[in-house]
Amino acid sequence: MTAVLAAAALLLTAGCSSAGGPPPGGGGRTTAVGTPSGASPSAPADGRTPPAKGTVEVLRTVTEGLKSPWGLAPLPDGGLLVSSRDDGTITRVDGRTGRKTELGKVSGVSPAGEGGLLGIALSPGYASDHMIYAYFTSASDNRIVRMLYDGRKPAGEQLGAPDTVFKGIPKGYIHNGGRIAFGPDGMLYAGTGESGRRGLAQDRKSLGGKILRLTPEGEPAPGNPFPDSPVYSYGHRNVQGLAWDDEQRLFASEFGQDTWDELNAISPGGNYGWPDAEGRSDDSRFRDPIAQWHTDDASPSGIAYVDGVIWMAGLKGQRLWRIPLNGTKASADPQAFLTGRYGRLRTVVAAGDGKLWLVTSNTDGRGDPRSGDDRILELKVK
Repeated sequence: MTAVLAAAALLLTAGCSSAGGPPPGGGGRTTAVGTPSGASPSAPADGRTPPAKGTVEVLRTVTEGLKSPWGLAPLPDGGLLVSSRDDGTITRVDGRTGRKTELGKVSGVSPAGEGGLLGIALSPGYASDHMIYAYFTSASDNRIVRMLYDGRKPAGEQLGAPDTVFKGIPKGYIHNGGRIAFGPDGMLYAGTGESGRRGLAQDRKSLGGKILRLTPEGEPAPGNPFPDSPVYSYGHRNVQGLAWDDEQRLFASEFGQDTWDELNAISPGGNYGWPDAEGRSDDSRFRDPIAQWHTDDASPSGIAYVDGVIWMAGLKGQRLWRIPLNGTKASADPQAFLTGRYGRLRTVVAAGDGKLWLVTSNTDGRGDPRSGDDRILELKVK
């Protein structure tokens, strides 16, 4: 596989997941906008759209005392796997008792800035192969590996050696991407950042500032929009969240710089504008976001889809956003919950039965640990 290597970018700029608390109240400056160029809105399969306003109930704290948690992968048995960005470890959390068991440390992780051990996902064949996929920063690049998980071994020794399936994603102290997820098509999707080098986002030969679509073995997936390329969409600054609706349509959250953070409906081959456009644009070459926020109100990370709604975790914004959908457009203005209550919010994952798992991020070097130890919360949402 041919991969593009890029040097680390060490210059800190504005608009990342920087520190700072939210303004009082649950509101925020945000706008819902029209359908992205070339996308056709359609109602959910049952012909209904979700209510314009929703609710969030915090059911419980599942566990706490986590250090720099980043990725979360629910297990079939009800357990939760969580990655530590800075420690390079994966820990299993008992979903009922909250008891933590460290599986082991992922070899080759080189944490710095926004880099380290980031997104994790279970293999589509996990029931038989027991493989965990992970996106991490090495000494030279960002890469995706897979590891065998053997829970019969002693704690700390349950992870097999990482097998690299894809490498050469540009690394950076900032704009490092990191979210991975298997889609409904069984393909592996990865959100990458432009590592502080803006020009990479518009360069289709670069892996930076993209959403990538791969086979589980790390090859460009069949049907990708550009021949023999893993690139699925481009013109992104720093993709941090990936989720699909019931119609298998992909949505992604993205950090803006100083003005607009974005939630996008992703079309194969679509150009999302960065660095020529941030937020909505009058340029027909670029696809507009379906919703946008000022960076103080969001700095979005993970997203999840539940019953016609995208839920988006905010880092600097320190809140959980609810975006109701009508096909590939927002059907009402976004609504904020939990503002400032748990500090920075990193990852949100659908938990079934109208519930979410939510991971905080106060020990990532930009948060205030006084907001509370990092934890996993269980929420009931509508």
